[in-house]
Amino acid sequence: MTGKRPIGSDIGSDIGSGLKKADALPITPEQYEEIPELTEQWFREAEPHVGGRKVGRPKSANPKVPLKLRLDRDVVEAFRATGPGWQTKINATLRMSLRKAAGAPTLKRRLKRRLKRRAGRVAGARRRA
Repeated sequence: MTGKRPIGSDIGSDIGSGLKKADALPITPEQYEEIPELTEQWFREAEPHVGGRKVGRPKSANPKVPLKLRLDRDVVEAFRATGPGWQTKINATLRMSLRKAAGAPTLKRRLKRRLKRRAGRVAGARRRA
């Protein structure tokens, strides 16, 4: 490792030399007058961008809610063993569980209706016989 500098150690020196170069350029009074005034409104409306596009991840239509959740160790280990995206898999499993739970009362109502219809048919058949 002799003679090698740590990664990023030259960043500060590049910035410093760039500022020195910028400070060395003379600005005429006419050029100074052309510079727009940076008001509070300008800073509020300014958006971070690079090359004409916004920086960062686009806003999600359904953002996730960060929370602290305590789960059994074996459950977490089983999901982690599935590899990258294990937290997303937990979310999908919980979502499926909710759908099944929401569908359970509907299924029970359907079964009850069918049983009543069958019971009515059986009772009607007994009366005819």
